[in-house]
Amino acid sequence: MARSKTSSAAQKPRSVQPDRDGHFGVYGGRYVAETLMPALLELEAAWAKLRRDARFRREFASWLRDYAGRPTRLYFARRLSERLGGARIYLKREDLLHTGAHKVNNTIGQALVARRLGKTRLIAETGAGQHGVATATVAALFGLRCEVFMGAEDVRRQSLNVFRMKLLGAEVRVVEAGSQTLKDAMNEALRDWIATVRDTFYVIGTVAGPHPYPMMVREFQAVIGWEARRQIRQATGRLPDACIACVGGGSNAIGLFHAFRDDRKVQLIGVEAAGYGMETGRHAASLTAGQVGVLHGNKTYLLQDETGQIRNAHSISAGLDYPGVGPEHAWLRDTGRATYVTVTDDEAVEALRLLTATEGIIPALESAHAIAHAVRMAPRLDRRRILLVSLSGRGDKDMGTVAAHLGVQLT
Repeated sequence: MARSKTSSAAQKPRSVQPDRDGHFGVYGGRYVAETLMPALLELEAAWAKLRRDARFRREFASWLRDYAGRPTRLYFARRLSERLGGARIYLKREDLLHTGAHKVNNTIGQALVARRLGKTRLIAETGAGQHGVATATVAALFGLRCEVFMGAEDVRRQSLNVFRMKLLGAEVRVVEAGSQTLKDAMNEALRDWIATVRDTFYVIGTVAGPHPYPMMVREFQAVIGWEARRQIRQATGRLPDACIACVGGGSNAIGLFHAFRDDRKVQLIGVEAAGYGMETGRHAASLTAGQVGVLHGNKTYLLQDETGQIRNAHSISAGLDYPGVGPEHAWLRDTGRATYVTVTDDEAVEALRLLTATEGIIPALESAHAIAHAVRMAPRLDRRRILLVSLSGRGDKDMGTVAAHLGVQLT
């Protein structure tokens, strides 16, 4: 294994870039097989140039605007706010994007990088299927071959997205190993990349993985926060009191938080999946209950036992069902700049039902975790307070899971 040195850089939130080895404080880095180092170094060099290339930035912005549908709307959830009787809740509507979630911001960006590197095949891992759909979508758009790795359990509960990926021309590789969820899909994608690195680009779906992926994905998703910052000031004349987003790997949360990280009066709140309850041990809350370790090429907080073996995560939401988290979130937690809380399966489903009934908006189960914490928080605050929530995706894909949870038989 090739390991980069641990940084001793000061852990001050004002630093927005990782160090030269890809560390946010002690987190991140590049812990991968030697065979992947040339590909990562090639990507790091390319990204260092492209992120400053005005032509590349214009091309990326044009695809976001003309194809994905940016800017997304900022929506005041009036009836929900009135129902709760406290703070005003605003939703950043990433569910309105093409493909139905924030994931397409990142896949467009990475596909453009892949083309600049001359790669002809994209691979991706997926849990809820939204990243898989978004990767298959851009592969079709740019004429690239595509394979998506997905755990068998997630294939079962996200069959609609599996069909969408296949319709878009992608091959879906079903992973039967381990817990048959997102962790195992990422394991298989990394193995494939080692064998096919010459013509293949690995489109990682979140702000995790080896450097430079956490930084690169954050910069593609930062459009969420910069838009929301401008929109909330236009709508209310000031910044929000808190930004709230669900956290699995954490890309939508970092995308929202990044624009507000220097505004110390704005709370940054990430919401992890408590699954059946923290006391049961069947959850996906690595920041709340994890320990520091190495997984999928980076050092971060992980769900692991006393011997360092990765524990199975659980969440009703396939997109949060991951035993780790992006390294920048680990750093934000330790510095105290961001706070991380938990929401159970039951609470997420109830929040989904409440938002649907009051606003006519069906959120993804991932996003429903963030809504649930806003529902918990708003009544304790007065009407002058403003909560900005990332509605990271729509809930079409989750209707079978929600129905089963509620004991409803779909015909």
